[in-house]
Amino acid sequence: MNHDAYPDYYLADILSTTKTIALVGASPKTERPSHRVMAFLLRKGYRVIPVNPGQAGRTILDQPVVARLADIKEPIDMIDVFRAAHALPALVDEILELPSLPKVIWGQLSVRDDTAAAKAEAAGIKVVMDRCPAIEYPRLIG
Repeated sequence: MNHDAYPDYYLADILSTTKTIALVGASPKTERPSHRVMAFLLRKGYRVIPVNPGQAGRTILDQPVVARLADIKEPIDMIDVFRAAHALPALVDEILELPSLPKVIWGQLSVRDDTAAAKAEAAGIKVVMDRCPAIEYPRLIG
């Protein structure tokens, strides 16, 4: 996949078929982009599971926070990544160790690592990088 540009149908298909999202790097701080995007996704009807080791056991936007992806006991359609780009390779390794792989890894704005993306894609996971679902959803879905 060329990660410089995504066809609209590719992004629209992901956004319209995704039901459950693990949001890595979720923040309880309302001024943080991850908080605002999580609120947007919840308003659009997605099930969002916040992942943040420093907030585990608490709630963000009334959703229980888990420390790690491995703590999630239900199938995940998409993992939305709010981490620095240099953290993506290790995160992909962590994802590939999960008993059930997600359908999509979505790296937020400025989150891009082509080698990590290729590794995930080789395992059958779709990858989107340097995009925000809260920007793409209104543009493509309405």
